[in-house]
Amino acid sequence: MATDSHAIDTQRKAGGRTVEQGSDRTTEAIRDALAGRRHGRFTFLLFAGPAVISSIAYMDPGNFATNIQAGAKYGYTLLWVVLLANLVAMVFQGLSAKLGIVTNRNLAEISRDHLPKPVVWGMWVTGEIAAMATDLAEFLGGAIGFSLLFGIPLLAGMAITAVITYGILLFERGGFRAMELIIGAMVAIIGLCYLVEVFIAPISWTGALAGLVTPSIPSAEALTIAVGIIGATVMPHAIYLHSGLTQARAPARDERERRALLRWSNREVVIALAIAGLVNMAMVMMASAAFHLGYSDVGEIETAYKTLTPLLGAGAAAVFLVSLIASGVSSSVVGTMAGQLIMQGFVGFNIPLLVRRLVTMIPAFVVVWLGVDATNALVMSQVVLSLALPVPMIALVWFTGRKSIMGGYANGPLLQAVAVLGAVVVSILNVVLLAQTFGLLDGWSAG
Repeated sequence: MATDSHAIDTQRKAGGRTVEQGSDRTTEAIRDALAGRRHGRFTFLLFAGPAVISSIAYMDPGNFATNIQAGAKYGYTLLWVVLLANLVAMVFQGLSAKLGIVTNRNLAEISRDHLPKPVVWGMWVTGEIAAMATDLAEFLGGAIGFSLLFGIPLLAGMAITAVITYGILLFERGGFRAMELIIGAMVAIIGLCYLVEVFIAPISWTGALAGLVTPSIPSAEALTIAVGIIGATVMPHAIYLHSGLTQARAPARDERERRALLRWSNREVVIALAIAGLVNMAMVMMASAAFHLGYSDVGEIETAYKTLTPLLGAGAAAVFLVSLIASGVSSSVVGTMAGQLIMQGFVGFNIPLLVRRLVTMIPAFVVVWLGVDATNALVMSQVVLSLALPVPMIALVWFTGRKSIMGGYANGPLLQAVAVLGAVVVSILNVVLLAQTFGLLDGWSAG
């Protein structure tokens, strides 16, 4: 476990990013709260930030694509997958946050320190592929939103998304708090939009409840969407990023502070990801209520937007568009932050922010230039993410379960068993998906 002196040294730096004055004030306020010198009903807001930023990965455009397809094609049937994926996400984001708080190192750095070099390089390549798949979903989502809003070509929408994303990323120079507030505002916008959608759409609450508690995968195509939901919900880059966000926010100076930070972190993870989970469920329920009966072939975001207007009114369509744009822009920002942290952690160097932004954008522009269907590309990007997901999951379970790294904060038997089970379930689903992709499950169906 990291020493307290190392924690203090790390306080002013995280993943190559210097913590600036505004964040210093937040850090001092956290110190006052930990010491009992600061009280009040809103003190908990000081500790909110890392899970909020990570939660945007669970509401990105990839979720829009998989959730719309799930609701339109299968009604409320796959809601249980959304719930399961969200519970798994809570476990792994909590473990990632704990790793950063206890060791003052992020998952990529710990991997570089403790694993053989070939494994480290393999993890880095996998992480970069995941970052590119993430950017594909985020850029396409934002681009689709701007394209529909302004009636412009998709490539022009991507350019707008790129400029706005880069502009927001510049705020990171002001320290972690500025970015936390910006992303938090985006999360609020998405959440409010889907709160409105839930009241507009004629949702069958009994059907939704049945879908939540009755596991069922009716076809091989439903399996693909289910794996896509998991890939869109439990995100590889978010697992890496969360440990980096907690490692230098307010490093613990003693065991009492460390235990307090862990308590606040666990609460934030549960609250932030519960909100993200409710948003995802609302997406599926809205798509089910609007499209499942008579419009089950609505599988594209553009078609969903255009179909919403005659079905639920222009207001519902506009709200959908606002949430999609907020999702695309904010998740693109978070994806870039994660990509930089992954590179810094595994190979020990940063590249200029603009270069980093351009590298991960290239696949998205290529997809659009080739004329690939945007929503199908979004869904497949989530499948790629799901295939990459076991790598950081297994590493995280391994490290957080070792006393040589975590000391007395190593996972207990029950938590370790739950985490191992989550990693195994995701890995099995990926094997089944590969078997299906290569035609080994032709004619398979389950109910």
